[in-house]
Amino acid sequence: MMTGVVIIGAGHAGGSAAGFLRQYGFKGDITLIGEEPYLPYQRPPLSKAWLKGEASLDDLYLRGDTFYDDQNVTTHLNTRVGAINRDGRTVTLSDGGTVAYEHLIIATGSKARPFPVKGADRLPHHVLRSIDDAERLKGAIAPGHRIGLIGAGYVGLEVAASARHLGCEVTVFERESRILARVASHALSDFFTATHTAHGVRIAVNAGVTELSLGDGDVKRVHLSDSSIHDFDLLLVGIGALPADDLAAAAGLETGNGIVVDEHARTSDPAVFAIGDVTSRTLPFYDGRFRLESVPNALEQAKQAAAAITGFKPPVIETPWFWSDQYDHKLQIAGLLCAGTTPIVRGDPDSGAFSVFHVDGEGRIRAAECVSRPADFMAGKLLIARGKKGLDVAVLADADAPLKPLLA
Repeated sequence: MMTGVVIIGAGHAGGSAAGFLRQYGFKGDITLIGEEPYLPYQRPPLSKAWLKGEASLDDLYLRGDTFYDDQNVTTHLNTRVGAINRDGRTVTLSDGGTVAYEHLIIATGSKARPFPVKGADRLPHHVLRSIDDAERLKGAIAPGHRIGLIGAGYVGLEVAASARHLGCEVTVFERESRILARVASHALSDFFTATHTAHGVRIAVNAGVTELSLGDGDVKRVHLSDSSIHDFDLLLVGIGALPADDLAAAAGLETGNGIVVDEHARTSDPAVFAIGDVTSRTLPFYDGRFRLESVPNALEQAKQAAAAITGFKPPVIETPWFWSDQYDHKLQIAGLLCAGTTPIVRGDPDSGAFSVFHVDGEGRIRAAECVSRPADFMAGKLLIARGKKGLDVAVLADADAPLKPLLA
């Protein structure tokens, strides 16, 4: 009888799942398969501490290299899975070998969204998804270099902050009318626009990139829809990510903007689980399905899968949350922005410490964006989870009013 768990993907989600399986008492074989040559590591520092030379590889690893031997976890690094055979319960490796499983966990994460403009397939440019990507970017950055960042999401803005710290000239191109347009409120977009501008970053919104080309020497050129041309020493394209669900789809698992899973991280095949960025999941606080790209989501679903496999008590489903560090500002977000809410600004954005609570028609907080106000974040996260209605908007808007009484 097969007793093993095979985990495809040796990132934060996959590495955490291996650890939780042992923590929850699983005694069978665990095999962890990863395409990169590295043990599971943290990705958030890649755009910050790693680029600035403030972190080593050991700092990034989730666990020391002895953990996997000590816990009897077999690792296959630098190894790609070519196919999943659900009928035979095996996975085929890139070297032609196969590994049998009783339970399979897919933790393949996400991949960079293609950039479909003229010249993008020929002009050398950077993306930031892995240690190797970050190391190439770090090696290319030098004081005085002109850096063009296409896409003003959180990772791109974090790179902008790091590059300014390293003495680079930075320009950010965003096709929408504001930065963070798809993931943040107007107040938050305005704050980070002002913050980056104050640090010398040039931000161009409504900037449609139509072509990338090579200029004299090694100059990279960005052509915009307004016919302007901008020259750089290096380019980073960060226009979002897609779920790396090709393997699952080829195996006949249900997919739709990621691998469809239930509240136990189980896929349409009861023997197969999926966790992390690659999944499409429901949330008790919101309608619909969501694909969350965050460390908290990876950890939560790793716990869900490990608990389901071992019979351990399942974790309480969390309010989704995220964070971003830019310059000296720590942004913490609880919940998800959704239609039909009213933003309530708490505190003065000019002070560098404020929150935006998004309140629905029943007086419930659905999302909280908090800049350097950790107590607001913790209270907002709890209030979202409890779904408490009829909250006093005057209290939410008063930066000096304690939020703890609202939790009673």
